[in-house]
Amino acid sequence: MDIKQIQDLIKFVAKSGVNEVSIEETDFKITIKTNQEPTFVNATVAPQVLPQAHAPQPLPVSPVAVVPIAIDDNKQTPIKSPMIGTFYRSANPDKPPFINVGDEVSVGQVVCVIEAMKLFNEIESEVSGRVVKILIDNATPVEYDQPLFLIEAV
Repeated sequence: MDIKQIQDLIKFVAKSGVNEVSIEETDFKITIKTNQEPTFVNATVAPQVLPQAHAPQPLPVSPVAVVPIAIDDNKQTPIKSPMIGTFYRSANPDKPPFINVGDEVSVGQVVCVIEAMKLFNEIESEVSGRVVKILIDNATPVEYDQPLFLIEAV
């Protein structure tokens, strides 16, 4: 986990209202606590000692392409991803999508879920209007602040 991911996690925890989050992996442990006080992060990284001859080669990572979206500022407002994760249009594969093109959405309505660190986070609309376009395919990785939907004021 790099510093950018930690910063994004801190922002998400502060915004979500969760009081404490702890994540423990084989090579690090992180705890984030909030309570109307400053956020504290305790992170430790255990050194990994491997013989040079047996050191695994890093796997190639293909970056997520973020394509700029043309938005008519007077009519359309994007709903953006508040975190890094995997975008899902429904709560599970057996359920219908939260919203479709042409649907009316209101402030606070759940529009999708984003899985981040094995947690499924409901994403609520911050605007009211009609869904003009869904910009992301289901089960696709998304970046922080990436537009997910275009909403047109009604």
